Amino acid sequence: MAVQTRRRWNHNIHYHPRVLRAIPDGAKHALDVGCGEGMLARELRRTVPRVTAIDLDAPSIAQAREHPDDVGYIVGDFLTHPFEPASFDVVTSVATLHHMDAAAGLARMRELLRPGGVLAIVGLARGTMPNDLPYELAGVVVGNLYRLVKGHWEHPSPTVWPPPVTYPQMRALAAQTLPGARYRRHVLWRYSIIWRKPQN
Repeated sequence: MAVQTRRRWNHNIHYHPRVLRAIPDGAKHALDVGCGEGMLARELRRTVPRVTAIDLDAPSIAQAREHPDDVGYIVGDFLTHPFEPASFDVVTSVATLHHMDAAAGLARMRELLRPGGVLAIVGLARGTMPNDLPYELAGVVVGNLYRLVKGHWEHPSPTVWPPPVTYPQMRALAAQTLPGARYRRHVLWRYSIIWRKPQN
């Protein structure tokens, strides 16, 4: 039987702190892309005065709106929603890019950031064998240990598997679209990208 904890945990939530640490000082408006039922958006709101969160899945947004917060939840496609360019100080995305064309998604996030703003992504990519075998084995061991201690919360949002882009492809795409971005591969079947948009 899983140990009951007061805080939800899964592989995505595990990397929320990495996203939250990337929030730039003085950020006034954040956009959370693929917000699901709004857990990260609510965490962002503790630091950022105004948070907008968007997701295509209407039932997830309905769940998000049940919480007593002032996050602006939108049902829609962030690729086509009429956001003003360069209107956000921070754009976040967790486990969302593999639901869309990754190149288009990165370009749109870059467009929506103000100069000096920060993009913080945690994503899923496809492992390739035998190169990724050490990561896969480590993920199984570490993931099982975390589940034993923390339990596991299954989010209500739609899933896509397998991810269409491999880890090397994602790293190359980030380097091409976001010059100077910090890309990191993580044990629990995730990567992260942190990028600050140049002032000029």
